[in-house]
This record gives sequence, structure tokens and C-alpha cells, in this order.
Amino acid sequence: MITPAKEDVSSQALRRMSGALEYGDWTPREKIALSCNILAAEGHSETLAGQITLRQPDGTFLTTPLAQGFDELDADAVIRINDKLEVLEGKGIPNPAIRFHLWVYARRSDVNCIIHTHPQYVSTLSMTGRPLVVAHMDATPFHDDCAFLPEWPGLPIADQEGEIISAALGDKRTILLVNHGFLAATSSVEESLYLSVLIERAARNQLQAMAAYGTLKELDPALAKESHDFLLSPSIVKASFAMFARRVLRQRN
Repeated sequence: MITPAKEDVSSQALRRMSGALEYGDWTPREKIALSCNILAAEGHSETLAGQITLRQPDGTFLTTPLAQGFDELDADAVIRINDKLEVLEGKGIPNPAIRFHLWVYARRSDVNCIIHTHPQYVSTLSMTGRPLVVAHMDATPFHDDCAFLPEWPGLPIADQEGEIISAALGDKRTILLVNHGFLAATSSVEESLYLSVLIERAARNQLQAMAAYGTLKELDPALAKESHDFLLSPSIVKASFAMFARRVLRQRN
């Protein structure tokens, strides 16, 4: 029997997924609201810290209003702002920390959605001064794709912090911010949400493994890249978002 190459098997699986998986049918505002609800359920919303922004074709941004919890937010609450943080549609005001998002958007034409939060395990890992380590298959979406800012630049509401964070992010999809939290900056709401969920779980696993043994067995870089590319395929990303969304919608009913 002729055994097909691993690359051929992966490609065939992705082709099958692209036409067979359920991706949902939500508007951009609904995707933002669902992302907030998902993040709240995942422990990302303990305080007012945390923002989601989505770049629009006209150069404006959809975002969440300050002082509304991720667990209570719905699509009607999403506001539209300009690059001066002025509200163009909706009620409320944006989180002033969104200013540092604008620096990322200015540097990265490929980025359309940014999520920033301070979840428990990412925050705890950030306090150790250590970067995220890819030592498990579920963490491979961060292989060579998670930047690291080793010093806290201060409260990110001024241009200096935005310049530092955006420069440290570089061309990566995510960044671990020491003494702070994380940032996911990708082309879509679905991908930024997906990575936001995964980075908190990766940080949890890393901390638990470090507590149990002290050292971590990192993955082979070539195999980690292979897994990274597969797990970040559009079919996997969109199907994962839909699964997380259905979960919070069931809990709501």
C-alpha cells in the first residue's frame, strides 16, 4: 500500500473542512459582542481592562464602550469611532487605551481586529518575566508567532506606549506583555478571538507544568510550524469561533 505524504493528507482534510463545517452567519457587530461574551466566559473580563476593535473599510473602527462588561455586552452596544477616538455612532465612550491599538493598525495593514485583555493565567505568566513557551500541540498556533515585551511601558493610554507595543509586536499575530497581559492582532474577529482563547489556556498549561516540574520540553520547531499552519487555517479558525459562539448562546438561553 502506498502511504500518502503527510502534506497531502493535511491538504485533503482542509479541503473537506472548507465545505462541510458550520461557520455561523453573524454581522461584524454581532461577532464583536459574541467575542466579548466568549471572553467573559473564559475569564478575560474581571475588570474594565480589555478592548476589542475592528477596522472598517472606511477607516473607522467598531469597538466596545467603556464600563460595559464583556458578559453584558450585546451587538446594539457596539460603537463606531474614528482615529481620534471620537464616537460616530452609538452611546458611550471608547476605552482610552484603544489609542495603542491605533499604532498597531498604522504599522500593520494586514491587521483588522485587535483584542487585548488581562486574563488570569496570561497575567500571572507575565509577572514571571518569562515568554510563552510552545511545549504542547495546543500552543503551536503561537510558534514563532508570539512576540514578547520584557518591560512594562506604563499605562497604555498615550502615544509612547502605543509606539513601544506596536514595535515589539512586529509582524507577529500575538504578543505577551510583561506585567500586563496580551494582544492578538489579526485579519479577522474570528482569528483574534480564537488566539485570545488559546493563549490563556497555553499560559495556564505552562504555569501548571512549571509548578509541577520546573522545566518544559519544547516542541521540535519543524513539527511545531506544521501544526501552527494547520491550526491557523481559515476552516479551523472559523469553525472554532462558531463553536465558542454556540456555547455562549446556549448558556444565555
